[in-house]
Amino acid sequence: MTDLRHVRAFLAIAEAGTVTAAAARLRIGQPALSRTLRRLEEHLGVRLVDRSTHHLELTPAGRAYRERAVRVVAEVDGLLDPGALWTTAPLRLGHAWSALGTHTPELLRRWRAAHPDTPLELTQVDGPGAGLPAGVVDAAVIRGRVRVPGVTTVALAPEARLAAVPAGSALAARSSLTLADLVGETVAINAHTGTTTPDLWPAGGRPAMTWVGSTADWLVLIAAGGAVGVTASATASVHAFPGVAYVPLDGVAPLPVWLAFGEPPSHPAVPALVELVREIAGA
Repeated sequence: MTDLRHVRAFLAIAEAGTVTAAAARLRIGQPALSRTLRRLEEHLGVRLVDRSTHHLELTPAGRAYRERAVRVVAEVDGLLDPGALWTTAPLRLGHAWSALGTHTPELLRRWRAAHPDTPLELTQVDGPGAGLPAGVVDAAVIRGRVRVPGVTTVALAPEARLAAVPAGSALAARSSLTLADLVGETVAINAHTGTTTPDLWPAGGRPAMTWVGSTADWLVLIAAGGAVGVTASATASVHAFPGVAYVPLDGVAPLPVWLAFGEPPSHPAVPALVELVREIAGA
């Protein structure tokens, strides 16, 4: 029998980007999750996930189904959650690694003062949608391109880009850098949540790239002298790390930042959150 559990499994795979990562997040075995996905596809009579490529991708039918599934699962969760009827239900704000950066403490202080009966919970979720596609959070701070279908977005103030380089290196001694200064280095890219892509550099002048799976791995690799990175200014304020120096990057467009949420909202306090975030970190 196919039920909502199969739909949630599909959304977890779509959010995580691989069956392995989704299985770890759901705390089930990879073979079991693969079987669950296959049963959903057999029930629908269509393939949702293209497994023929090196990186898992949704088929056109899968992308369309995901958009519908996100809305439906959020609605069901709201109907089944007794706490959703009360203002004391926590409001969950997702983020991939830095929340609102330097504005985060102010957001938490002001929210607590204005809404003492509705806790605001920050939830870090690896993935481009920071938990929003799977219904793990009610709203999410997303940097770079928004890759979550069927959501409403509010533009926040863009963030300057920085180079993250090994402390003590010649690059760390510079007052600023350019992308060209990094061409001779290996650039670490977070495949799950990062905003840096090879497209930042011209096609004929790109540095070597190495892929990591998390912000922690990214920081450790740079601190060990194995790579450099490009990131947003919020990272420097939230992720100070021994052995990593952050240097301003000249000549690079700032990184767009968005507050994203479902429509209709999955929590009655989302409009109040949007208003406050706009006031604190609006464009």
